[in-house]
Amino acid sequence: MPGRLAPRGRTRPRSRPGTDDQRFWVETRAEAQQLRDQAADAGHDTTDLDELLTELDEEITDAGMRGKVAPAKPAWRHRSTRRRQDAPDLPRRKISPRTVGKAYAAPDGKTFRPSLFVTLTCPSYGRIGPDGTPADPGTYDYDHAARDALTFAALFDRFIQNLRRYLGYDLQYFAAIEPQRRLAPHVHIAIRGTVSRAELRRVLAATYHQVWWPAASAVKFDGDDLPVWDEGIGGYLDPATGEVLPTWDQALDAIGAEDEPWHVARFGDRFDAQGVLARSKDASRCIGYLTKYLTKQVADCHQADTDTQRAHAGRLAEALRFQPCSPTCANWLRYGIQPKNVRPGLAPGRCKGKAHDTDHLGYAGRRVLVSRKWSGKTLADHRADRKDWLLRTLGVSATDPARYVWEPVAPSDPDYLDHPRRLLHAVADRARWQAALNEARRRAADIGGMLPAGRAA
Repeated sequence: MPGRLAPRGRTRPRSRPGTDDQRFWVETRAEAQQLRDQAADAGHDTTDLDELLTELDEEITDAGMRGKVAPAKPAWRHRSTRRRQDAPDLPRRKISPRTVGKAYAAPDGKTFRPSLFVTLTCPSYGRIGPDGTPADPGTYDYDHAARDALTFAALFDRFIQNLRRYLGYDLQYFAAIEPQRRLAPHVHIAIRGTVSRAELRRVLAATYHQVWWPAASAVKFDGDDLPVWDEGIGGYLDPATGEVLPTWDQALDAIGAEDEPWHVARFGDRFDAQGVLARSKDASRCIGYLTKYLTKQVADCHQADTDTQRAHAGRLAEALRFQPCSPTCANWLRYGIQPKNVRPGLAPGRCKGKAHDTDHLGYAGRRVLVSRKWSGKTLADHRADRKDWLLRTLGVSATDPARYVWEPVAPSDPDYLDHPRRLLHAVADRARWQAALNEARRRAADIGGMLPAGRAA
C-alpha cells in the first residue's frame, strides 16, 4: 500500500547524527543534572550546580542543537553566570572524543603515553611550623580554613570541569583526598595524559567556587538566648520579640545583586605536578599515595602527638562547630535564619552533619573520586565482574533467570515485609554470604597448602 504523501511545500527535516562535540556536551549535561538532583534530595545548596546547568545549556545551543535539554526543569533562583572580575577567562576548545592525552614518539620509533600525578592544596591561612601548627594562632584564619574544608569537594568538581574545557577532551582521573599536617584538605590526582605546568597554573587561577548563602557574619542568638520552636506556625521565633525568623527561601530572596557570596573557595597558588610512566618506580609510589589512606578516617591520617597539635585541632573543630555546613544545618539559627526543612529540636553548635564530626575535619565529601570512564567499563560491567568473581570463589553456578518471575510486592501480600524487617533480613543474608565467602577462602588456602612442593594450584 503506497505511503501517504506530505503536503506540497512542507518537507520534514532530516535528522543528522550528532557530532562528537554535541555528544560530549549532552553527556556532561546529563551528569551535571544527576549531581544537581542528588544534591537537592540531600538538602544541599544547588545554586552553583544550577549555574553550571545554565552554562551547559548555552554550550549545547552553541553546538548547533535545537530545543531544550530539560523543558520541564523546575524553577530556580537565577544568579548571574558572569565570571568574577578577579578570575581570568579560559579559552573554549573544540571537544575531541578521546579520553587520554596524546602519545609521544621516541627516537628509536617506540611510542609512549605518559600520565600525570598532580597534588592541589588549599591557600595559606597563616604561617605554620614544621609540626603543622600555626606560628601565631591568634592571626591564623580558622574561619576561612573551616569554610574551605566545607566546600573543598565542590571546588574540585569545578576544577575538573574547567580542565576538561581547557584541554578539549574528556579527561579521566583517579583522585584521593587527605588532610595535610596543618589539617587542611589536599587532593592527589592521577590523570591519563600530560598537562603542562603553565596550563595547570592557568586553569587553577581561573577556578573558583561561589556559595550563595545568606550572610553568616553577625551572630544574633548565642548561649541560652536561642530561638524557640512554635508548634502552631511550625517554625522558630525570636525569644525577645516573638517575631518569626525569616525562612530559608526568604533569606535567599533577600540576597541582592550587589551582595557578596557567603564564601568563595579557591586552591592555593602552590601545586605539584609530576610525569609518570607505566610500570615505573614512580608509578608504584603514586599508587601508594592514592591508596594508603583509603581505610582510615580523615582525622586518623595525622595523629596529634603534642599539646600544640591538639590545641590546633581543637581550635579548628571550634571554628567548624558554628559554621553552616548545608541549607539544613541547625547553625543558621545562630544567625537569625530558619534552616531549610526546619523541624523542632534544632540548636546551633549541635548539627549532626558529617562535616561537623571531628573525624572528618570539615570535609564531608567522598575520599575517593573517580571519573566514570577511568576503567573503560560501565557500572553494569563492574557489577558483572564482582558477581562472576564471587560465584567462582564460592564454587557455584549462576542462577538461570528463566526460572524466576519478578513482580512488585504489595502490602496486602502474605509474604510482605515492612522496612525494618527487610533491613534485618538483608543484614542476615549479608552475614550468611560473608560466612560462606570466608569458608570458601579457607578451603582454598587449605588445598593450596597441601599441594606438593613445586606445584601451584
